Amino acid sequence: MTEPVARTPDGPPPAPAARRGLARRLAAPLGALAAAVAAFGYVGAVDPHEAGHYPVCPLLELTGIFCPACGGLRSAYAVAHGDLGAALGANALAVIGYAAFAVFWTVRLARAVRGLPAAGPRPSPFHWWPAGGAVLLFTVVRNLPAGSALAP
Repeated sequence: MTEPVARTPDGPPPAPAARRGLARRLAAPLGALAAAVAAFGYVGAVDPHEAGHYPVCPLLELTGIFCPACGGLRSAYAVAHGDLGAALGANALAVIGYAAFAVFWTVRLARAVRGLPAAGPRPSPFHWWPAGGAVLLFTVVRNLPAGSALAP
């Protein structure tokens, strides 16, 4: 049986997320940040330009076709070393993904600090289809001679 929730003098009871402690609310966003920093730290310390540190891309190895993630580790290495130009040259789509993560993480952190539920606006299928189309277009263009600037 749940305990009755006292109403605040100004209105309805606080949302469940608002009743939790700040440390508990910040655990997930700070854990995600710690994982991202650890991943970038590892890639920044172990140079992907040197052979043998990371596995090769199976699609590139078997077909010679660059997948949408090809160059992603080199891009992360460049970001970790503060070289945005090299990061964009290695994999521009990955850099967009890093920036999107930063934006979504910031929104998630702000919601946690304010005591709002973690689930904010969710993308609908209308959003996923264009995103998938953009990844597919990026993959095709980077494998064409005219799109060689997008190749890693």
